[in-house]
Amino acid sequence: MAEVGKFEPEQDIEKKIEETRQKFNNEYVQGQESDKYDSRDVDRLQKDDALVEAYLTWRLFSVDDALKMIDDSFMWRKEFSLNDLTESSIPKWMFETGAVFLHGYDKEGNKLFWFKVKLHTKDAKTSMDKKKYVAFWLERYAKREPGMPLTVVFDMADSGISNIDMDFVKYVINCFKVYYPKFLCKYIKFETIWSSFTAAWKIVRTWLGPEAISKLKFASKNEIQTFIGPEYLPPHMGGTDPFRYSYPPLPDDDFQTPVCENGPIVSEDDNESKDFESDSKELESSFSSEVAIGPKKVQNLFNKLFVCWVMRVRQTLG
Repeated sequence: MAEVGKFEPEQDIEKKIEETRQKFNNEYVQGQESDKYDSRDVDRLQKDDALVEAYLTWRLFSVDDALKMIDDSFMWRKEFSLNDLTESSIPKWMFETGAVFLHGYDKEGNKLFWFKVKLHTKDAKTSMDKKKYVAFWLERYAKREPGMPLTVVFDMADSGISNIDMDFVKYVINCFKVYYPKFLCKYIKFETIWSSFTAAWKIVRTWLGPEAISKLKFASKNEIQTFIGPEYLPPHMGGTDPFRYSYPPLPDDDFQTPVCENGPIVSEDDNESKDFESDSKELESSFSSEVAIGPKKVQNLFNKLFVCWVMRVRQTLG
């Protein structure tokens, strides 16, 4: 089977993007209920090449498979009102639990999406609120860091039987498997000692699909630093990160400056200037050094530099 991210000639990608758009319009939009999708999502699909390419890449450049994924994800987005989902749309107590949040980076430069499993309790009455809560974080990140993948961390420390919620886990997997193409770098499951959890994760593996099964990593306290440096790990994982979740406000608003997350607060202009200079030097050194950084890190640096450049242009024009 072909691998996700396999190389396709540029002209072939352009043809498949156009084919996908035409088929989606002819087979999924025309003649269908006018309110099946949010029109804003349909408009974006017609204008955003990167979005269409993401669906195609995640479905190994099969147009028909990509169309099914687009259909499923657009209906989900309409059901959850993703384009209108705001912080005020989510019950305040959801944020106060600290069960789900964005903070820190893995060793490849990917943002960490934390799930504190011990803080989750299965409850049918709040199931939809919890799903919207996860969707809120994903959509917020997607808008602020388009094209940048996430590493999901399931922190199982101190969790027990009452915290097992297979429906919720399946939903989280579907968010990356169906709703947000090319969004996932890896799943990291930290420390499980319960045999029931072990059995549950065997079921989870069957849900992942071939494009994600290799992204599931199991890590003990001695192994977790293979993926995440101590500066972004809490003490119970053997790390040194002093971060403590609290709400309000939402944590981790400054997505562009990972090195400053636990450092002194400086002005926005200072942050942007330092980031631009630092990333430029790192990118330059990666090409001149005998030991070059990996392609994923280079791509992340390019993306960050582009964002900084856009913000500078906006400030100049504004």
